[in-house]
Amino acid sequence: MNGSLSDQQINRSYLAAKERYASMGIDTEKTLQVLAKIPLSMHCWQGDDVGGFESAEGLTGGGIMATGSYPGKARNGDELRADLEMALKLIPGKHRVNLHAIYAETNGKKIDRADLEPCHFSNWMAWSKEQTIALDYNGSFFSHPMAASGFTLSSLDKLVRGYWIRHGKGSRAIGEALGKNQKSTCYVNLWIPDGYKDNPANRMVHREALLKALDSVFTEKIDPRTMRDAVESKLFGIGSESFVTGSFEFYLGYAVSRKKMLTLDMGHFHPTETIADKISSVLLYIDELLVHVSRGVRWDSDHVVTLSDDLYALAYEMTQKDFLNRVHLALDYFDASINRVAAWVIGAQATQKALLAALLSPRAALREAEQARDFTRRLALFEETRTMPLGAVWDHFCQNHGVPTGTGWLTEVQQYEKNVLSKRI
Repeated sequence: MNGSLSDQQINRSYLAAKERYASMGIDTEKTLQVLAKIPLSMHCWQGDDVGGFESAEGLTGGGIMATGSYPGKARNGDELRADLEMALKLIPGKHRVNLHAIYAETNGKKIDRADLEPCHFSNWMAWSKEQTIALDYNGSFFSHPMAASGFTLSSLDKLVRGYWIRHGKGSRAIGEALGKNQKSTCYVNLWIPDGYKDNPANRMVHREALLKALDSVFTEKIDPRTMRDAVESKLFGIGSESFVTGSFEFYLGYAVSRKKMLTLDMGHFHPTETIADKISSVLLYIDELLVHVSRGVRWDSDHVVTLSDDLYALAYEMTQKDFLNRVHLALDYFDASINRVAAWVIGAQATQKALLAALLSPRAALREAEQARDFTRRLALFEETRTMPLGAVWDHFCQNHGVPTGTGWLTEVQQYEKNVLSKRI
């Protein structure tokens, strides 16, 4: 058994589910049309454990760590792109791919990270056109000798700070080139790991330095239809448990005052804090948001995303009002203990299932109960949605997009592992 259902089984179950949702005033066909138009930005770094192509050693620190040694990780751009193609084939809908600076391809030449140019991503741009996939981009402010102090843009050393300002400017230029190549917006995210392991004597001095450095990075005006800037906060990290320069409050203020996008990462806050509640507040002051979909277990551990309450809460909030046009989703996890292609598929499909569940919620009835202060009915309706036949609608969605239903996709991944991944050892 490969876990897939027959077309007859899928159609029979879907028709029953369609009637059930219709009884609650929900049109499943319109819902699936909306879901098909929501792109996820697939993170390339799941395919090689955030190793990149700078050296064979991969990560050397900087607040990021991948654990596990599952065989078959991508070792170069061609292998990584092939793995991405395999994963994207098993995820319904049309999606994007998110790059980091460390995935530049320099033809064996040693190019300093601050000197990277658009030409070093020519393979990615050619692939993007061939696959009709839009690309997003991130500067890589970690795993580098100039980040060894634990500080980059907020360093008090002018040479260090200047180096990373150059990298930030270069990242924007690369993002602009990607946007022009694909003739659509490239979202360029900026995250730095800067901070102290123990309590600092002076927090303000680093935040003043970061403020000035960011203003320098963003000096050049770039057409927002080609490239959009986003800044990402964090509560704590490995080696920066007590103080992170780029806190939520810092970047919220920066994004509002400088008219930048804000990035909210699901793993970058206190473990008991959900970012769902922040969306409606932030969108009162900022035009667009970038959300990194991740799963923290006890800490920012970047586990593969699963269909959790936190993920559903996020999906419910971003499907409110006109938020779908203003909130952009990017995946951000890296698990080296399981098949990496499967990790992409599991996390992406979980995100889509959460969006589907949110779109299929009886929103009108919930709001009516809330406005009538009938909180009993509101709670009952929320609970009723948990046992609605979501799976039957999801199977129909997969069927429409030519994606195996159930765990049928896993059979294809296992065959790919046997034919391709296992030969990389």
